[in-house]
Amino acid sequence: MRYCSRIMQRKHQRRVLVIDVGGSHVKTRVSSSRDMRQFESGPTLTPRRMVSRVLRLIGDLKYDVVSIGYPGVVVHGKIVTEPFNLGRGWVGFDFRKAFGRPTLLMNDAAMQAIGSYEGGRMLFLGLGTGLGSALIVDGTVAPMELAHLPYKRGRSYEDYLGDRGRNRLGAKKWRRAVADVIAQLSKALETDYVVIGGGNARKLKKLPNNARLGNNDFAFLGGFRVWRPSAPRT
Repeated sequence: MRYCSRIMQRKHQRRVLVIDVGGSHVKTRVSSSRDMRQFESGPTLTPRRMVSRVLRLIGDLKYDVVSIGYPGVVVHGKIVTEPFNLGRGWVGFDFRKAFGRPTLLMNDAAMQAIGSYEGGRMLFLGLGTGLGSALIVDGTVAPMELAHLPYKRGRSYEDYLGDRGRNRLGAKKWRRAVADVIAQLSKALETDYVVIGGGNARKLKKLPNNARLGNNDFAFLGGFRVWRPSAPRT
């Protein structure tokens, strides 16, 4: 995915509906409005139910195109794995037909990373129900699936940094695990800086020198940006 910094400065004409699908909430916003609307998700949320809830939620708002941030693997704009924290049926679901609008699908961490990016080599980590990750190198976005790779003691990165890890470890040990992972990945990936987003980012008391807090609003900004002229595609 190529990202041109000049595009960031242009005012786009399309009204974009952005849907940020998470393990605990689905958040929506249209580019012509500052009104963010949301509802709870969870393990029973199928794509059909998600679309139905979104359409009811934003029924009075007009939009031309749709961006969806999905908490799983997306390759060339197609979902290739079912989510860990939601219902089933996402692989192969026709969102363009369901919304009746041109639709772009991308990994949710990649969408927030695009909204957070300020140049150079950036690692994005999303601390939420699970663990999202993306790397942007000089404008090239590389969604990553670090969450379920082994970290230590037979457990994955998500087992330590996601909600389950925070509940199991307690706040103090969880923060140490976050700091350790950031240090390891920063060194391995030779990053210029790290952006930490997701709902649990605010629970960190101290950040490494090369890290800054993100904001969930950047997910919406990322969803808006990908529709700008000459913008990249996954």
